[in-house]
Amino acid sequence: MDTYRDARPGGATQLAGGANPAAGGAIQPAGGANPAAGAAIRARGLVKRYGAARAVDGLELTVPRGGVFGLLGPNGAGKTTTIRILATLTRPDAGTAEVMGCDVAAEPRAVRRQIGVTGQFATIDGTLTGTENLVLQGRLLGLSRAAAQNRAGALLAEFGLADAARRAVQSYSGGMRRRLDLACRLVVPPALLFLDEPTTGLDPQSRIAVWATVRELVGQGTTVLLTTQYLDEADQLSDGIAVLDRGRVIAEGTPGQLKEAAGAGVLRVRLADPADRGLAAQLLAAALRVPVAPDSDPAVLTARIAGTGQAGDRHGSAAVAWAIARLAGDGIGVAAFSLGQPSLDEVFLALTGHATSSSTTGSTTGHTTTGGAADSAAGSEPEEAAG
Repeated sequence: MDTYRDARPGGATQLAGGANPAAGGAIQPAGGANPAAGAAIRARGLVKRYGAARAVDGLELTVPRGGVFGLLGPNGAGKTTTIRILATLTRPDAGTAEVMGCDVAAEPRAVRRQIGVTGQFATIDGTLTGTENLVLQGRLLGLSRAAAQNRAGALLAEFGLADAARRAVQSYSGGMRRRLDLACRLVVPPALLFLDEPTTGLDPQSRIAVWATVRELVGQGTTVLLTTQYLDEADQLSDGIAVLDRGRVIAEGTPGQLKEAAGAGVLRVRLADPADRGLAAQLLAAALRVPVAPDSDPAVLTARIAGTGQAGDRHGSAAVAWAIARLAGDGIGVAAFSLGQPSLDEVFLALTGHATSSSTTGSTTGHTTTGGAADSAAGSEPEEAAG
């Protein structure tokens, strides 16, 4: 299997500094690490077992400082277990890992001083108000009461929660709770923030709001490691992506490189008359020069389309229009057609040669939800603090 390496420059964004937390401004990310020195994460040969299942199986990963790096994969790929190891919440059975230059096994407290973790579910106190949750977090992190209150007000405004500041969090919507949970991690911005599937279960508007917040955070100098099973989320946010399957990195590169590996899109053609499907498949295959497959719907044909769509390129979006016109010219009626982004399952199929296990394709935005035993075991494991 070819690995698509991230070719972007290794320079990192400078950390924001010199701001006064009492004034509600940006606070320098914790840890005081030099962003130009080394990688944010280095993992070598990581293994984590739960019974007979290997949630992480010899994982190799290097994450540069600055920007967003995405871990893409279905449930069961090992994303959450990897985060737990890197965040010192569980020990690896084998291998080594460094976070911001500190060994996660030998220097767990030094790691924790430089990181923040936001999981799949909000961990805020529902009986407290939004303001009270943020002030509590600030006080636990060493801010004075006045500084914590000022910082809370600034974050509530930044996250669009100012109108709900005095309401109990249990009355918040799911999107509001997720935004407040993320704000709590930013009372003192960490040098490295782990976002473990931060938009799972959110509506589209809330997802876009979280994306905007992540971009602003990176602009202030924090490195973000994002885990997601949504291809479009990784595409929107990540500078580089590592694809995980069965506890291993199977491919790595930019979003564009991974899409190219899987094909530029998937064409679905719905015919006016299902009886035309055989001839239509032959014509489309000849016009597009790619395999055309029948769908479970007898009126539908599908094809994975590669290429750039430039003039003369028969593997791009321009060729699709030409192929559809060819059908019409031969008297085959087309009721509808669409050319969309590859789904997560299609990316995996192209990279590994097999579909993700127990997969169920979701909406046309490319969301895929899958199940896996390894991370299910990880999710039920009691949390342990390393060190």
